[in-house]
Amino acid sequence: MIDTHCHLYSKEFEDDIQQVIARAGAAGVTKFYLPAIDSSTHNAMIALEQEFKDTCFSMIGLHPCSVNASYENEIHIIEALLKQRKFAAIGETGLDFHWDASFMKEQYIALEKQIALALQYDIPLVLHTRKAMQQTIDIVKKYAATSLRGIFHCFGGSLEQAKQIVDCNFLLGIGGVVTYKNAGLANVLPHIDLQHIVLETDAPYLSPVPYRGKRNESSYLTEVVKKIAEIKNTSVEEVQAATTSNAENLFG
Repeated sequence: MIDTHCHLYSKEFEDDIQQVIARAGAAGVTKFYLPAIDSSTHNAMIALEQEFKDTCFSMIGLHPCSVNASYENEIHIIEALLKQRKFAAIGETGLDFHWDASFMKEQYIALEKQIALALQYDIPLVLHTRKAMQQTIDIVKKYAATSLRGIFHCFGGSLEQAKQIVDCNFLLGIGGVVTYKNAGLANVLPHIDLQHIVLETDAPYLSPVPYRGKRNESSYLTEVVKKIAEIKNTSVEEVQAATTSNAENLFG
């Protein structure tokens, strides 16, 4: 299995990251993709990647909740780092109007700039959306004829939105939320082929049942896989194989 979205460089893991990685390995998780939030996370993220080479892979991007009046400085930092080394993806970026929409205009501009970087460097785009799913889809649709590809991380939209995302050559990132009773994914996933799905935890956040309320970690992907298999009436092995293949094809 591949955890396509986990913040293992977070302070929540600083005391036991070795054990967290070991538990994940024992559960069958072989790779971890680390999304950036903003420049304050770069050092810890890249240090973790260097400690666990060939296992942890850094993305580079500006989270929409970190977009503020000085967002252009953050974009310049991203541009400079991309010139220095390879990154697995641009991310996480996107639109988030849940807590604060005061920088809505800047969020749109920052997203477009990061889409341009994903196209320039021919790497995937990892999208965070909250209270902005359709707006984000509509932006991605404009690039349907390009090589733009990636993941709608922590997908929680409707079946119609899932179909639009798939039509844009993007994958649905499915994590612990799929195990929540009122998530709605049980009505969506039966109609979406496994070839359009990747696994994620968003650790340390969004722990699956039965660990809800506790720190999430990559070994808990087993609970996500079990739930997807149940919803889609298929085997755990089939879900593991398909989602791993999808992630490998996306990230290369």
